[in-house]
Amino acid sequence: MKKSLLKKKEIGLLLASLFYIFLGYFLYNAASKINYAWKWDMIPKYFVYKAKIPLTSPCDGKLEIKNNKAVIICENKKTYQFDINGYKLEFKNGEYLYQDDEFAYKEQLKPGPFIMGLWVTIKISVISMFFAFLIGLIIAIIRLSGIPALDYIGSFYVTVIRGTPLLVQLFIFYFIVATIFALPRFWAGVMSLSIFYGAYIAEILRGAIQAVDKGQHEAAMSLGFTPIQKMYLIILPQALRKALPALVGELISLIKDSSLVSIISITDLTKVGREIVANTFSPFETWLTVAALYLMLTSILSFIGHKLEKRMKAQGGI
Repeated sequence: MKKSLLKKKEIGLLLASLFYIFLGYFLYNAASKINYAWKWDMIPKYFVYKAKIPLTSPCDGKLEIKNNKAVIICENKKTYQFDINGYKLEFKNGEYLYQDDEFAYKEQLKPGPFIMGLWVTIKISVISMFFAFLIGLIIAIIRLSGIPALDYIGSFYVTVIRGTPLLVQLFIFYFIVATIFALPRFWAGVMSLSIFYGAYIAEILRGAIQAVDKGQHEAAMSLGFTPIQKMYLIILPQALRKALPALVGELISLIKDSSLVSIISITDLTKVGREIVANTFSPFETWLTVAALYLMLTSILSFIGHKLEKRMKAQGGI
């Protein structure tokens, strides 16, 4: 039986490409109607820029150039020598300099706001995910401990955290908890994200642990493993394999939600975008670039997660 044209991958790819081309054309026309002036040429300098590194005179005195060396002879006869290899001179040999005059400079490439903001986003996401995993693991284990008091504590935490918005929790943590304990805003943001995602990871891990075959528990106990050894050596490795796709999904969500920390003045990718828009009045180019950077991060994680999942399925681990 012949395949329908719409079910062919090549036709599907072509139609999808045409759809996005049409969408891009529509958005471009919409921007043209509001007389928007596109300024894509200003975006690269916010990734990498040339910084001017000057050499300044430490005193009032005369400048002498000798074999890629600049010698400044001060009025008190004291001399200072500078290596000017790679520098561009702004004064000529024999000219008089005043203190703090820039007599030479060189240009050096430095990371711009987008790169620095991206680094902060990655850093805050990785640290938050680490703590979120620890919190989630502890809560999952105490909820499965069989001790009612611990189960109630864990259940209350999960219910409250999952039932309230992250932004509200961020404000509460920053304005109340961080103020009481004098936490820097960076760590206030990290702990807010960690506590929020810890609740979701706790449920993922709890479900994964419960999904491990009961025979594994019985086999571990029959071999003389203590409850801690059983959990650490037998149950958790299997549970983590089962939980991997969901954990990758939570990390992707955490990266996207990390944009909320810009509200408390952490200079992440989103806050950098807001500052660039305020300085350049170019919201379209700026926010499209910010979105592309977030998409790059999440796509890399999705790709890695998909590859790991396929490998584990091939090994019979999921």
